Amino acid sequence: MIRRTLLVLAAAAATATATWAATLPYNETADAKAELRDALAQAGPSRLPVLVIFGANWCEDCRALDAALKSGKNAELMAKSFKVVKVDVGNFNRNLDLAASYGNPIKKGIPAAVVLSPDNQLIYATRGGELADARHMSETGIYDFFSAHAKHP
Repeated sequence: MIRRTLLVLAAAAATATATWAATLPYNETADAKAELRDALAQAGPSRLPVLVIFGANWCEDCRALDAALKSGKNAELMAKSFKVVKVDVGNFNRNLDLAASYGNPIKKGIPAAVVLSPDNQLIYATRGGELADARHMSETGIYDFFSAHAKHP
């Protein structure tokens, strides 16, 4: 009976861990450069800017921003105004070359954002940790921040 209980608990823990990992916003094994190339290629015909969000799963503000961008008017803005790519920076040990190529927007904290034209020209980059306190930003504050850099039809 004890063995059966331990097996059930182990299976439940494995399922919970898999579910938790599936809900994390940043794919830690993704090829960020390939994802960015794909987004730029998709953005070309639509002429939409590409929004690159640098962050990490351990970062509470990164998770809060991701959740905010998936709901309400922020989700609508993301869908109509940007091609979005999320880039995992780990413990500031992943994809740092990609961040550096856009002026190191993560220098003052994450989440950080870069807006690129479809031909990979920098339109905007956070420089002063503007999103590093995202968990305390209102839905309207987040909307206003990204709306200022969106292509509006």
